[in-house]
Amino acid sequence: MSDINEMNVGVRWYVAHTYSGYENKVKTSLEKIIENRGLGHLIFDIRIPTEKVIEKNGDTEKEVEVKIFPSYVYIKMIMNEESWHAVRNITGVTGFVGPGSRPTPLSDAEVEALSIEQAPTVKILYQVGDTVQIVSGLFEGFTGTVHAISDDLKTVTVLIKRGSRTMPVELETEAVKAMES
Repeated sequence: MSDINEMNVGVRWYVAHTYSGYENKVKTSLEKIIENRGLGHLIFDIRIPTEKVIEKNGDTEKEVEVKIFPSYVYIKMIMNEESWHAVRNITGVTGFVGPGSRPTPLSDAEVEALSIEQAPTVKILYQVGDTVQIVSGLFEGFTGTVHAISDDLKTVTVLIKRGSRTMPVELETEAVKAMES
């Protein structure tokens, strides 16, 4: 790879492709190699793009971390023969993203668009049409059908049967729990 040194364009983000499920192992191995070989002047940052998703089920919330791009690891580095070799020879790395064997750095626009740090995303475990149980508030203990969920995922409209009448009730998402199958 004698042309690797010619490709040096300074500190840039590169994307390494890994076997599925090896992202964390690759990151850990690369961090050890940087420390052991003293490559801190060539490899500056390693990130696995993830997002935090909050799964809500009634008043129970569970925060789960999900990989945005499975099998990819972002590496901020100066590309030269030594840094290329250090990354390329880690178990689990299949290569760099780029045409042929030429690693291509991400443009500034791509780095911005692929923002790695994001606010948690809320995921509600029920949808319109599902039967739910109300777990708090004035209608606690009632069951109903989800009629609508607000765009900001903060409120839900549930149709509750009262006698022979069905009435819509707007509740906070925490007050509603999906019925267990």
